[in-house]
Amino acid sequence: MKVAIFGLGYVGFTAMCCIAADGHSVVGFDVSEKKVLGIRAGHPPIIEAGLEEMLQSGLTKGLISAHTKIGNRLADVDLAIVCVGTPSAPDGSHNMTYIAEVSRQIASAVKSGHRSTPLVVAYRSTIRPGTIEGLIAPIFRAELGADFAASVEIVYHPEFLREGSAVKDYFDPPKIVVGTVDGQPNECLALLNRNIQAPTFVVNYGEAELTKFVDNTWHALKVAFANEVGRVCLQLGLSASKVSEIFLSDTKLNISSYYMRPGGAFGGSCLPKDVRAFQYIAADCGAHTHVVDSLLRSNEAHKYRLYQYAANGLKPGGRVLLVGLAFKANTDDLRESPNIDLARAFLRDGYDLHVFDPAIDATKLVGANLGYAYTQIPTLSKLLVDKATAETTAYDRIVVTNDTGKLLELADKANVVEIARLP
Repeated sequence: MKVAIFGLGYVGFTAMCCIAADGHSVVGFDVSEKKVLGIRAGHPPIIEAGLEEMLQSGLTKGLISAHTKIGNRLADVDLAIVCVGTPSAPDGSHNMTYIAEVSRQIASAVKSGHRSTPLVVAYRSTIRPGTIEGLIAPIFRAELGADFAASVEIVYHPEFLREGSAVKDYFDPPKIVVGTVDGQPNECLALLNRNIQAPTFVVNYGEAELTKFVDNTWHALKVAFANEVGRVCLQLGLSASKVSEIFLSDTKLNISSYYMRPGGAFGGSCLPKDVRAFQYIAADCGAHTHVVDSLLRSNEAHKYRLYQYAANGLKPGGRVLLVGLAFKANTDDLRESPNIDLARAFLRDGYDLHVFDPAIDATKLVGANLGYAYTQIPTLSKLLVDKATAETTAYDRIVVTNDTGKLLELADKANVVEIARLP
């Protein structure tokens, strides 16, 4: 097939490389000229294991191209995949501006072209139930009129990628979910996923649209629950690790061990915004989900308690090394990273802060990642230190937030505080 990708962020760029690696031709679109030019030159806009090699292979084989304008490039495309962002709006709902705009652009491009078969338009962005029927389809109908059914076929195909293992998760996902207007399979998506072995669910739009909210809200709930247990243990002087070990030994009743260890707060580009949106959905329909409503408050309380724990006993103005700033080790995604909040707290209270995170190059951050990083920590570039500096400088406290700590040989372990796992 020839596949178009709209939005070359984490989800879109990963999909571009993986789809090309599977033998399809992929044309990508993004509003960022810097990102597009970088991709054309073989430089990935994100840090993920395997993507740079896959990008360069796709470019060499002529299977990957990137552009800022659609033009007439959809004329021979079989499948268009939309991966643009759906950030949080002020009321907690998803901001659908990018979804609406890219839908209008695709509809306009289809209208001006000449197609013998409908273009399948698959949305991977997280959207609330009713979005395809209440927002997306009406945009296409308004643009295409009587030609709507013959010109496009709209499907919803949520992604289940984790930062740090995005390529593996693309080819080995926990499940495949496809939402269609009649709950019947789509030929293009069946071909796209032909080499992926996973439980497959073909459902109506609404069930598919809600899936990601249910998953991400459950993941957020597991993290917050474990951290509340860990916080109680810290307050009582008990071993959070031992309590957690006992709890997690019960895989029959306690469901799963994933996301259930007491440690860092949840964050990143998915959980916080999708919990906010799920709260909005529940309130909007009168479901009264009080446990869900408490998740973000609990997470903020945990961030503060972790800062207290990390800074306990530090002298005023002490020198601190924060190991791991990104949401996860070996990525450069800083959006809603709880480690950003930790860094801001140290700076606010006057500590001399250094940050070691080799995946982050302040000069290469782009898009929302760039904007978030510098609005939260304007002095980011001055805080980052290299491995040699981190290993040889005398610090009053070393705070390890994730597996980035495994990259350092630290002589003085007495001043190390690990918050990825509470003791």
